[in-house]
Amino acid sequence: MEWINKLFEQYGYLVLFLGLFAESVAIPFPGELAMAVSGHMSTIGSFTVPLVICFSYFGAVIGTAFSYFLGYKLGTPFFERNGKYFFLNKDRISKITKWFDKYGDKIILISYFVPGLRHFTGYVSGILKVSVRTFFIYNCIGGLAWVLTYVMVGKLFGWQIERLLHTIANYSLAAAAVFILASVIAVLARRRRRSVSQ
Repeated sequence: MEWINKLFEQYGYLVLFLGLFAESVAIPFPGELAMAVSGHMSTIGSFTVPLVICFSYFGAVIGTAFSYFLGYKLGTPFFERNGKYFFLNKDRISKITKWFDKYGDKIILISYFVPGLRHFTGYVSGILKVSVRTFFIYNCIGGLAWVLTYVMVGKLFGWQIERLLHTIANYSLAAAAVFILASVIAVLARRRRRSVSQ
């Protein structure tokens, strides 16, 4: 908390844009904490909520878009050889690829809320050649939901931020699992209806 506050005092909103951009390309940065703290700071007049949301949102989605284009242009062979420089080893690529195979492109929607997934979703989406249109729609919607959640947590709950972030992290995994399960059921039901109608 103290470290984040000092960064905000020195660099203001720029911390949000650069920090969330960095986190989106897998450079370690406490994105949720930064958004929650800045949300709290809006209640004491240091920041304004619209600017906090804008800087956070554009940092996150531009960073993820950048990682998508890197994955798209460089492809699997490059990341299998050099992925360690991006914290993206062969096993991690394989694991996230299996998630895509199992749950489809909609995994991008909830990836922001899953620790250890959002940092690499852009790269793997590019490697798998997810369509640009699909990626950007899901990335923009998921990014906005993520930013709004953590900024408003900070604004509404103030100094209880750290405890609440742990709670959200725990339940976000459960929420993601429910969302994925519902998506799978919906897809299977749709396929069954199509087979019956044919």
